[in-house]
Amino acid sequence: MQRACAAALLRKGETVIYNPGHSNDDKAALDIIQRLGATVKAENEKVKVESEGVHPFADEINCGESGLGIRMFAPLVALSGKEIIVNGEGSLLTRPMNFFDRFFPQLGVSIQSNHGKLPFKIKGPLQPKNVEVDGSLSSQFITGLLMAYGASLNPSEGGTLDSKRSIVSIKVRNLKSRSYIDLTLDVMRKFGLRVPENKNYEEFIFYKNSSKIPPSGAGGAYTVESDWSNGAFLLVAGAIAGPITVRNLDMNSVQGDKAIIDALMSANAGIAVEAKGIKIHPSPMTSFEFDATDCPDLFPPLVALAAYCKGQTKIKGVSRLTHKESNRAVTLQDEFDKMGVAIDLKEDLMIIHGGGVVKGADVHSHHDHRIAMACAVAALKADGKTKIEEAGAVRKSYPDFFTDLKSLEAAVYLPH
Repeated sequence: MQRACAAALLRKGETVIYNPGHSNDDKAALDIIQRLGATVKAENEKVKVESEGVHPFADEINCGESGLGIRMFAPLVALSGKEIIVNGEGSLLTRPMNFFDRFFPQLGVSIQSNHGKLPFKIKGPLQPKNVEVDGSLSSQFITGLLMAYGASLNPSEGGTLDSKRSIVSIKVRNLKSRSYIDLTLDVMRKFGLRVPENKNYEEFIFYKNSSKIPPSGAGGAYTVESDWSNGAFLLVAGAIAGPITVRNLDMNSVQGDKAIIDALMSANAGIAVEAKGIKIHPSPMTSFEFDATDCPDLFPPLVALAAYCKGQTKIKGVSRLTHKESNRAVTLQDEFDKMGVAIDLKEDLMIIHGGGVVKGADVHSHHDHRIAMACAVAALKADGKTKIEEAGAVRKSYPDFFTDLKSLEAAVYLPH
């Protein structure tokens, strides 16, 4: 949904977004594109966006707590020659953003940051050049660059590409989360934005005469896919305390978190993928090994799953968890320890000792939406009640999570 909002801002004319999300992150994205010049109108199960590109009328944007939002929209803000303050809320204010300080000046963008953190001021216009980016921390900034380059490298629409230069490229080293880049390129393609040639995720080359942005007023529509990151929690809930059927998750999606299916199968979960949905029911589960380096958002549901798998489950990719809404590796270790599930952290490996008694306990989300959901899912078959402090953190990405659990007849008690 956030990528669709960004693409609708860049695409000139009217775009209709079907199946729009309504999480806090989604609301922040819609607010941002309005501040950057788009007109947004919500109608039933769709959102209409009218845009002529990036033409900010506000002096500040606020990304809420969205890590993707700040990293993706900052390069788009930089397309403008107007000085804009970029801000956020909550945990986003403490997350490191010093890569902007290092990178933006290379593209002719001035930046004044708060010692490498929010808020910061940026002023473009961004000048696309041949650059090299370290993708080891996050692919999200690369998403923003790809979109910004795709929008600005269109001379017929007032872009900045020198007519004598045929190509410009973004070289990437140590890229993690390739699937998120696949998702970005897929959205760009479906919106008719200029899409680069992908050289094995090591270089993205924009050709002067590659696919063009549709002419102004051409109209277009995009349906937002259901989110595998959130669907993963429901699938794990089914494996622990089902049976349930989860519908509308696209098995052909490029979303990396679709890999939850592989993990469930490795754990011998009772799962059947059918045309009408994914059916899943409890069965004796065994420990498994899984590499979550390219899909780190799966760590929380995987830990809940592993708690009910007999033996030691090993999940690789712990280094990707430090700069999330919380330090998720340590947070998962602390909160699941309260529930009687021991977790060891050894360099890039997380080892979950599962199969014992999962205990109901008083836990804390650490204001992290995925921690709240992981604890809730693990609590479904725990011995005793579980109380989750700051459970409202789920509004960041999945505001209907607890309502959906109640609809599945889970005993969920929400404060008024």
